[in-house]
Amino acid sequence: MKPNAGQIDRVVRVIVGLILLSLIFILDGNVRWWGLIGLGPLLTGLAGRCPAYSLFGISTCRLPRKDS
Repeated sequence: MKPNAGQIDRVVRVIVGLILLSLIFILDGNVRWWGLIGLGPLLTGLAGRCPAYSLFGISTCRLPRKDS
């Protein structure tokens, strides 16, 4: 699978994912589990591939794209 997320996009996703995951330790009660939403941006940032980008044909990666 080719990456479709650029370097800046990936860094922003990892930072946002970590911030959202930190809500698990900051908030109280059942609302803290909403922090698990941070797994999505974190994993896509680390992998460099976003399923939503693939669905819409978007790529923020600087690599030349070859359509086959």
